Amino acid sequence: MSLAIVNTRAKLGVEAPLVKVEAHLSNGLPALSIVGLPEAAVKESKDRVRSALLNSGFEFPARRITINLAPADLPKEGGRYDLAIAVGVLAASGQLPDEAIAGYEFYGELALSGELRPVAGMLPAALRCAQAGAKIMLPPQNAQEASLVSALEVYAPATLGQLAAFLLGHERMTPIRQQERPASGRKAPDMADIKGQFQAKRALEIAAAGNHNMLMFGPPGTGKTMLASRLVGILPELTEMEALETAAVNSVAGVSLDMTQWRQRRFRAPHHTASAVALVGGGSNPKPGEISLAHNSVLFLDELPEFDRKVLEVLREPMESGEIVISRAAQQTTFPARFQLIAAMNPC
Repeated sequence: MSLAIVNTRAKLGVEAPLVKVEAHLSNGLPALSIVGLPEAAVKESKDRVRSALLNSGFEFPARRITINLAPADLPKEGGRYDLAIAVGVLAASGQLPDEAIAGYEFYGELALSGELRPVAGMLPAALRCAQAGAKIMLPPQNAQEASLVSALEVYAPATLGQLAAFLLGHERMTPIRQQERPASGRKAPDMADIKGQFQAKRALEIAAAGNHNMLMFGPPGTGKTMLASRLVGILPELTEMEALETAAVNSVAGVSLDMTQWRQRRFRAPHHTASAVALVGGGSNPKPGEISLAHNSVLFLDELPEFDRKVLEVLREPMESGEIVISRAAQQTTFPARFQLIAAMNPC
């Protein structure tokens, strides 16, 4: 059959909408065209895919190849579609049977040698993949992240050739198992490091117990920053769902996952020169800001009066709603932002 459909997912904030990669071979001058609102990195994938297929020992069809990334109105960016496009070309040209790729979702950037390279934002895709009841194929560097989703069957071939050998039944591949996650052994700063300051420590305990925001006021050198950094040490560990939410935001932002601090709350302390976009997120392709990276954790604003007034004003709505909605002409992206605000300031 000259038509093949391969499933993958886009990265849209902390969401992962399904993208169907449709590969069609037809008569005509040899060419490969990609349609479906691809950005520059996606358009360039045709050269990576061609070299990866040839260097992996496959035949690149000398026919007119059309790749459609549906839905057509959803912007596609990055190299995450390389593997799905390559598998689509193999299936459409009869080098892989259609039944072999059914029930899988494919992610990964291809090197010219056919090696799979990691992509950002895999955890939201893995969560949606598990909900859809599918299995996932991705690069080995993303396997640890995807294996956090306990209900998901994760396969991590190192190369395109290894993936094809597995799908054809020529080679066995063991699913990546969910790794043991430490329930304790946290490395958060300890409140015992602070000598004295009984009133301030009592205030921190009350703030931790009631999830209250807190403002500390006092001369420089009295320990405000040290006290604030110790708050995460007395907060309860993240639940599994909270930890997955936090890890999903970090995955979208490209922050590496540390399994030794899986359940530990974060302590984010942006400098007072940070812009509004750095604090709440944004950009032409919206990325999470500090308030989203502090989701389910602590956001510390030292030297509070030094922050620009407009920067502080943008915190109003997220503190009330627990999320930030970033609107652009082409799309609207929502990031979670339930954080505990601790601020410090010096006397005038």
